[in-house]
This record gives sequence, C-alpha cells and structure tokens, in this order.
Amino acid sequence: MSGLQNFINQTACVIALSITASISVADVSTTGNTKLAPNIVIILADDLAWADVGCYGSKFYETRSIDRLAAEGMRFTNGYAAHMSCSPSRAALLTGRYPARLKITAYIPGPKLSGKYLPGKMKMELPFEEVTLAEVLKQSNYTTLFVGKWHLGDAPFLPEKQGFDINIAGNRSGAPGSYFWPYGRGNNRKRYHGIEVPGLYEKGKKGEHLCDRLTREALKLIETNKNKPFLLYLSFYDVHTPIQAKKPLIEKYRKKAKQMGLPQQATFKSDGSQARGTKPGNRQNRSRQVQNDPAYAAMIETMDTNVGRVLNKLEMLNLDENTVVIFTSDNGGYPPITSNLPFRGGKGWAYEGGVREPWIIKWPGVTQPGSKCHVPVIFTDLFPTVLEMAGLPLRPDLHLDGVSITSLLKGNNNPVHKDLFWHYPHYCAYGCGPFSTIRSGNWKLIEWLEDESVELFDLSIDRGEQNNLAETMPEKVQELLRKLHQWRKDVDANMPIAR
Repeated sequence: MSGLQNFINQTACVIALSITASISVADVSTTGNTKLAPNIVIILADDLAWADVGCYGSKFYETRSIDRLAAEGMRFTNGYAAHMSCSPSRAALLTGRYPARLKITAYIPGPKLSGKYLPGKMKMELPFEEVTLAEVLKQSNYTTLFVGKWHLGDAPFLPEKQGFDINIAGNRSGAPGSYFWPYGRGNNRKRYHGIEVPGLYEKGKKGEHLCDRLTREALKLIETNKNKPFLLYLSFYDVHTPIQAKKPLIEKYRKKAKQMGLPQQATFKSDGSQARGTKPGNRQNRSRQVQNDPAYAAMIETMDTNVGRVLNKLEMLNLDENTVVIFTSDNGGYPPITSNLPFRGGKGWAYEGGVREPWIIKWPGVTQPGSKCHVPVIFTDLFPTVLEMAGLPLRPDLHLDGVSITSLLKGNNNPVHKDLFWHYPHYCAYGCGPFSTIRSGNWKLIEWLEDESVELFDLSIDRGEQNNLAETMPEKVQELLRKLHQWRKDVDANMPIAR
C-alpha cells in the first residue's frame, strides 16, 4: 500500500470516528438497527395514594387509563416516593439525590410548627448547582418540556432555569387557588398558593378545569415536538386540596357510593400513630376507613381521563411504540379525604401510607405487558433509569442515591438497593413529628427524633405496620440504627434544632 493510500485510509478512519462521536442521542441502537431515541413522558400526580388506583385495589375510584397503562407496562408494588411531602420528592426525582442530601426536607416554604425542638433548617429552592435530569437530556439533543406544578422555588429557580426548554404553569405554588378558571386569580392567597402564570388566564374560559387545561397545553407540545426526542414532565396539581371537581362527576360518584352501599359520611379510626409535638387532643392519627368521597373520586377520574388523553395522543402520532411513559405520585394520600388502607398513616407520616405510591412504567419492546415487580424502588432511581433508556452513560456523580432499574423492567427480580432511607426533621401539620426511617430488605425501622423511641416492622407479614417488634428484637434495632445514623452522617442530614 502506498504512503499516500495509507494516509487517505487513516484520515478516513479519523473522520469516521469523529462523525460517530458526534452522533446525537437521537441515533440510539438497541437491536443493531439505528432508531430514534425514545421520548420520555413522566406524569406525576399530587397526593395520590397507592390504593387510590384501580389496578392497586380501589373499587370506588375509576382509573381506566392508569389501569390501561399498567396493562401495557410494568406495575411496581413496592414503589416509593422519596419523601412524604411534595417538594422533597420532586427534587429527588429531578436530581437522583435524597432530599436529606439536598436539604429540601419538607414542602417549600416548610411548616413552622415546633415541639421539643425547632424544625431543621432547609433550602427554599432547588439550587442551580444541582444538575437535573432535564439538563442532562437537553445537553444530549432532547427537547425538554415542563407543564404543571413545580414547587421547587420562586424565580429565578424555575423550570426554564433548571434545564427545561419550555415551562408552562411551573412556579412557586404548592396548590392552585382554584381548580376552575381563572384558578383563584385575584384571591388574596398566601405567597406559595395560587397560580400566577400569564397565559393560562387569557386562553381560559369559565368552567375549565385546571387538569384539562394543563393536559391541553401538554398535547400541543407533543404535537409540536413529535419529530425530535423529547422529555415531557407533566406534573398535575390533582388531587391536592382544594377538592374541587366537575358537578356531573360528583353526582355520578354520589350515586355510585349509594349503589355500593358505602356510608354517606366519612368514618375514621385511630391507627395508633402517636403524634409528636402537637397539642393534647391531637395525639393520634385518625385514618379514613372507606373510600367514599364523591368529589375526590371525581377529581381522580378527571386526572385519569387526562392520562388517557396523553396516551391517545401518542398513539395518534405513532409515537407510542417509541415513548417511555412513567406514572407515579409525589407522596401518600391525605388521610381526611381518602383511605390509605391497607397501609398505615398517609401524607406527612413515616408509615407506608405516606410514601408507598402507584408506580407504573411502560417501556415499549422491553417491559412485559401486564407485568408486576415486587422489588423496592424509589424516586431517585428515575434519573439513572431514564439515562440508560436513552442510551446515555450513567452519571453516578450526579444521581448519587439512585440506581438504574432497567434490569427490573427487563424482568430481573434481584434487589437493586440494600437499603432505602427517609428523613423528616420537622413537625407536620398532620400531627407527625421529626423522624428518620430505613427500609432494609423487608425490615423497616422508624426513629422518632424527639424522644429517640423506635418502631420496627416486618413488612413481609405486616404491611400495615401494626406489630412493633422493637422490644423483642433489640439486635435488629441496633443494626438498623447503626445504618440509619451512618447514612445521616454520609448525606450530612439537617437535624431538628435544640431550643
């Protein structure tokens, strides 16, 4: 071979390598054939309980679209939120880091209650130095779209500054002033309530429900961005209070409750959960025993209908076979409104009712339709999982507390975590006091920080957490406490402050 020919061949090789290195994530091969990288749709409900969904056991609420998604994908029975309140879970989802590591350990701006201790200090926004999933995907040729509830800080800490190309309705708010147009605008709302986003008002009309409107905006974005890989994070305000629903649906469920012979009034029962740092007379958590609230049921159906609108839009545009759809909720159900049974507690509490969530993932061509997974997973896992789905390298330097669960989605049942952790150094308006929690295998330990008492449960035989084994198993208590305390040290957890 002549020197000139050798030079030409080497040059061609270098050029080919350069072209290969510059190919965007839009050209990902998983079967040997080049294909477009998958779209990612994350649909996050607010305050939706594990048991609020038909495929998780509800007989009163109707969730045909969410049940359909489960039938087309994988349903996790041990899927967890990263926290028992909204802002911390949302921060963990976007960063792959525990709320304790982020120092966002309650809803923003946080409860001001106190007891023996003052509440731990926390951040009032997701800091810019945290790299979000949206930022990584945006750098990899994805269009990144946000619609709905943000609740991770006021301007400038909004979605468009945290990796999203488009932000519709994402602001500081934790709840809408109203679910009906104009969504409480003009009300003298507290700083962190009421939606203050120009555009939603001008295009709205009387009777329009916020969930319908947010979905309408999301469908437009899907249509506009159908020719390029996109991340759509559709973050509903539903079913957070205020409980406001369409009158025809309320009437539908009022009749259904009567036909089912359900009690017309709410029935409550103490589940033995001892409150910490609250006034006498509010020392126990009273759990709703039956799902029978017609307005709440109507809100769930409206949200579910809008999940269906998204699924149908993907099908109509022939995007469904190349779109991953993830559905879950940020924390447990609000006990005065819905029943979290068979789990104990609810929103704001350390028990399973506060953190175990509906968790459904459809990954076309990978997840077996109608499959179930019993391996514990948590919000921090979504960041690395999405990266791997998109054919991107994992970033353990970023998603420090998350692991990819693609092996589970492919049918493997081996555990992906040794331990899971939660931390709440505050006093909750629902009666709960400061605590830290660890789940290790089927063992779960709760350490109540105010009096250093502990509860130990074996979830394999006691998912309702009714049988405290702490006194009879002191060695297991000490083993789990050592792990829990080491974890708090490793993440530099913020703690309640001595008076």
